[in-house]
Amino acid sequence: MRKQNMNECFNKRLDVLRQRHEALLQRPNEMQEETNGIFRRYVHPVLTRDHIPLEWRYDFNPATNPYCMERIGVNATMNSGAIKWKGKYVLVVRVEGADRKSFFAIAESPNGIDNFRFWKRPLALPDTDPAETNVYDMRLTAHEDGWIYGIFCSERHDDTAPAGDLSSAVAKAGIVRTRNMVDWERLPDLKAASQQRNVVLHPEFVNGKYALYTRPQDDFINAGNGGGIGWALIDDITRAEVKEEYIINHRHYHTIKEVKNGEGPHPIRTPQGWLHLAHGVRGCAAGLRYVLYLYMTALDEPWRVIAEPAGYLLAPLADERVGDVSNVLFSNGWLADDDGKVYIYYASSDTRMHVATSTVDRLVDYCLHTPADGLCSAASVKAINELIDKNEAWI
Repeated sequence: MRKQNMNECFNKRLDVLRQRHEALLQRPNEMQEETNGIFRRYVHPVLTRDHIPLEWRYDFNPATNPYCMERIGVNATMNSGAIKWKGKYVLVVRVEGADRKSFFAIAESPNGIDNFRFWKRPLALPDTDPAETNVYDMRLTAHEDGWIYGIFCSERHDDTAPAGDLSSAVAKAGIVRTRNMVDWERLPDLKAASQQRNVVLHPEFVNGKYALYTRPQDDFINAGNGGGIGWALIDDITRAEVKEEYIINHRHYHTIKEVKNGEGPHPIRTPQGWLHLAHGVRGCAAGLRYVLYLYMTALDEPWRVIAEPAGYLLAPLADERVGDVSNVLFSNGWLADDDGKVYIYYASSDTRMHVATSTVDRLVDYCLHTPADGLCSAASVKAINELIDKNEAWI
């Protein structure tokens, strides 16, 4: 009788879990009230740890899990690459377990703003390096060579650190590619003179070579002498090596990117130039603050910046400010539909995934007609006064 009662309790709890999970997956998302005319946020995150399939977390056998307890915990869903695949909006999500290890899993949506569901199993990438401890933040690029590439951070312990130092790490750029989003080929890690955590593959050949946006750093956390977002040409992606790179988007004192900055997803081609989404980091009393910003480069010279609005496009707002690592927005995935609608997928506070939508035309207009950062207070006031003067004709 006791076993029967236990089984009944198990089944009831599992039924409730399934109902709640399905209700979450089917929950419609709604646009928030428009604020600036550039983009629109949405009310709900598109992915949270609660979206993770129950069968990844629970043992469904009442004999081995009589209390219907969660066996494998998940801490966060964040920093997702994005691609349009077979008519669906697909994210390669960084899932972080309760054990702090990250892995990749694919979730898809029919409309890009809600009803995201994970594929049956997480990605099992080829494990080519026994020293590799953690993988995360994959950028996806459908390249003109016919492959879909994923470049991600491959992290391992820094064995040159002093004895007992278990927090020092070394970052490399891992590279995989696929033709069907199911079978992934692991290529050798990118060779570079410095640590690389934010590497993005340009979607087209440049002068017959593969092109990378890099972010050289002196160590795992600090940019040090690394000046910002770099540019490098690669002869052979199957044996990728940075032989020469130079900075195309610099860090500056007392800006949103004074500590470091890095490319987000690969840029979007527009008639006016390449549209880039990046993150900038500055220090404040609460620690490091991550925001997202835009810049543009020339179509024929993707390394040459032609426009960069002052300040951020997106910054942590309201509930986005709270999470595992607070005061952080990060994006490594966006996509533009054929009709020009842009979906910006971003994580807040290393905890959950959101979407904001805009259009190519709006984002290009924002880039080309918003004043650049004058790098001092006097220049900021001058820009405002110029706008006031211009508006006097319309008042």
